Amino acid sequence: MRYEPHFLILSLAFLLSPSPASAHHSFAAEYDTGKPVQITGTVTKVEWTNPHVHFYVDVKNDKGEVVNWNIELGPPLILRHLGWRENSLKPGDPVTVEGYLAKDHSSLANAKKVTLADGRSVFAGSSSEKRGE
Repeated sequence: MRYEPHFLILSLAFLLSPSPASAHHSFAAEYDTGKPVQITGTVTKVEWTNPHVHFYVDVKNDKGEVVNWNIELGPPLILRHLGWRENSLKPGDPVTVEGYLAKDHSSLANAKKVTLADGRSVFAGSSSEKRGE
């Protein structure tokens, strides 16, 4: 059996390319279940991408300064099964997020539940939910 050079090059490139799974992280490595957080603010941006959906929320801190929080949700497929759609969150929407603070204490949280502008609470498809927390 004879292989063409371009087939061998493509095969090698495929094998050596980083896989999307390598960018995925463990919930326990990044978030602290001992540090629950609840934030209320206004959505500024939504990124409906794999491996996790992220949205950003402007929140006023204790000093009255606006801090932009990065909120991680579950994967798009899981969110769709939970009833989410790509337009479920839009910039300008008020939201309340219940979740877990990042271990590095940055303005990053993994959402467990999101309360939308119309008052509906929706589960976030979070990795923490898979662990029964």
